[in-house]
Amino acid sequence: MLNGKIDLRSDTITQPDAAMREAMANAVVGDDVLGDDPTVEELERHTAELLGKAAAAFVPSGTMANQLAIRSLTRPGDAIVLDANAHIHCYEAGAPAALAGVQVSLLDGERGQFTAGQLEAAIPPKDDHFAPPSLVCIENTHNRGGGSVWPLEQIESVTSTARGHGLALHLDGARLWNASAVSGVSEAGYASHFDTVSVCFSKGLGAPVGSILAGSADLIAKARFFRKQQGGAMRQVGILAAAAAYALEHNRARLADDHANCRALANGLAKLPGLEIDAEGVETNMLFIGTGERDAAALAKRLDDSGIRLLATGPHTLRAVTNLTVMTEEIAQVITAFEESP
Repeated sequence: MLNGKIDLRSDTITQPDAAMREAMANAVVGDDVLGDDPTVEELERHTAELLGKAAAAFVPSGTMANQLAIRSLTRPGDAIVLDANAHIHCYEAGAPAALAGVQVSLLDGERGQFTAGQLEAAIPPKDDHFAPPSLVCIENTHNRGGGSVWPLEQIESVTSTARGHGLALHLDGARLWNASAVSGVSEAGYASHFDTVSVCFSKGLGAPVGSILAGSADLIAKARFFRKQQGGAMRQVGILAAAAAYALEHNRARLADDHANCRALANGLAKLPGLEIDAEGVETNMLFIGTGERDAAALAKRLDDSGIRLLATGPHTLRAVTNLTVMTEEIAQVITAFEESP
């Protein structure tokens, strides 16, 4: 529970607890722009190691991490290939066009997961009329896919096809920690198929701010230049890196609790009339709730008055994201609130 309410709007709503705040207060800091913040350096080293990459750069947000990857792996006028519901396309304010000068080639994947065949069909012939594709982006877990986890075999198939066409690969792994917690595939196991990978600390792990972009030393050096150009270089940012390091150490294993809570929520709501629930489709910590004939925004308001916060994502759709502020015993309260709400 957060501020007296059970907040399921997102896993980004968490706030630092006392132990995380203590880690932040005690962080040894320097000037990261000058390259001498030891707490940032250690976070970057450790995260790069977890991801099996040579280098990493700490950035304010997952959006910046994704956009730095695109800038570093493309040229203006290129095309990037990704799912039509990808976060990069839907929720990053047109940044691929505005910052990298690339256009997007969108694929209609299943719950955010497209196939090697779809990728193959999207690659145009070599002709001056067409924007040459240079990068393929995959999102795992997939937000608008309901927290879906890409099967490793499908990643291998898609990335092998991309490599065959000389295309670079970026993994938007904002919730990669969740994917690994469910599948048992290590973060490095996923990341090994990509040139760059972004991971977020302020979602399931519960840090207040921060993401990392990891890749080869040359690519991360290039990304650091673009980070500075876009205003993402920070000074005594070890205070935030300490929160991320604490989250990584203490909150990674408990992601399984969020997943179990989400399954319990889905199973409970599936028993109620008037709701459309794909309980079998719940893989991680995200559930989309069809509200039937009821207006989703109005229902969200009534639930908020009952102490339950959810996000209306469409006229008849609510999203619930279990997170470290939501206790197992509170799931029953959410189900009851739905049952009692007209």
